[in-house]
Amino acid sequence: MTSQHLDSNAQWVNIDLGDRSYGIAIGGDLLGSASSYAELPGAANAMIVSNPTVVALYGDRLFNALKVHFPAVHSVVLPDGESHKNWESLNLIFDALLTHRCDRSTVLFALGGGVIGDMTGFAAASYMRGVPFVQVPTTLLAQVDSSVGGKTAINHPLGKNMIGAFYQPRRVVCDLDVLKTLPERELSAGLAEIIKYGPISDMGFMEWLEDNLDALLERDLSALAFAVRRSCEIKAWVVSQDERESGVRAILNFGHTFGHAIEAGMGYGEWLHGEAVGCGMVMAARLSQALGLVDQAFVDRLSALVRRAGLPLVAPVLSEHDNVGRYLELMRVDKKAEAGEIKFVVIDPIGQATVRSAPDAIVAEVINASCRVS
Repeated sequence: MTSQHLDSNAQWVNIDLGDRSYGIAIGGDLLGSASSYAELPGAANAMIVSNPTVVALYGDRLFNALKVHFPAVHSVVLPDGESHKNWESLNLIFDALLTHRCDRSTVLFALGGGVIGDMTGFAAASYMRGVPFVQVPTTLLAQVDSSVGGKTAINHPLGKNMIGAFYQPRRVVCDLDVLKTLPERELSAGLAEIIKYGPISDMGFMEWLEDNLDALLERDLSALAFAVRRSCEIKAWVVSQDERESGVRAILNFGHTFGHAIEAGMGYGEWLHGEAVGCGMVMAARLSQALGLVDQAFVDRLSALVRRAGLPLVAPVLSEHDNVGRYLELMRVDKKAEAGEIKFVVIDPIGQATVRSAPDAIVAEVINASCRVS
């Protein structure tokens, strides 16, 4: 490995976890810069994990940057999409690692969105009981959420992200330039995870989003840089307090209890994760109101921002026979559920969040109103 210094043009956000601490680099033209990958663990092998769409756009640039530091750079290309976040795809990573006789010093590089990042991290946590990995997120959602904090997983037909491990990356490299090639639908999905940070932690940031959402939709780099950095700062603070989600970290799942039910109930990939979370946040805000924690003005304000971001407000009907029952069934599989009791992230007060249960009758009213079922 060379002695080349880290890229000084990047903005850095640090995740403070003692000996598992690492930095998040944020800036333009980072992905193909060799200096973005300086000072990583030395190894004979690097393995790029990606999907067909992303590897065609950025695979060569990452390969050439890594060749400066690693004698051998291999790659494995996984099927694209949430529906392929499963054992079969995970085994393709292990197959490649074993085929190339990669040892426990091998560094994995997750080049892609949240699906690739989650699976690469899980593979890194498992291969030879743990090898280093680096997140190179290429979607807005991955840059502000899934690449940060060490959650790795695959899906199960009965529940999203139910099989996985907490395993921190050695670095996260957020190249804002790659967002120029992001489809509009994916950009909107990423905005959902940015919007969530306002109600749970920083209403000043939510006000900034209301004022600057058009610039974000137009992919203004200075606006994106601030939004990504502030999102990562908030997540970094939360994760440093509660790495394994035994307490405060659960607030990052605002909108996710409803959202994960939507994804599982519709079939993974029908809605993007961020679309489900956007709708789920509005449902969680309505639940917060029904519990007497927030007023209608807040629900309307959040709904307006979610709508402007291009995200759905009307929840899907998951069962023509017993829609409420299907939602409740799926939410009882959620990781926050305890002994079958569903736990929701609710806003209490505005700008803060907490985790609590709610009577099924009130949840049913929220589901019916959100699905516009009379």
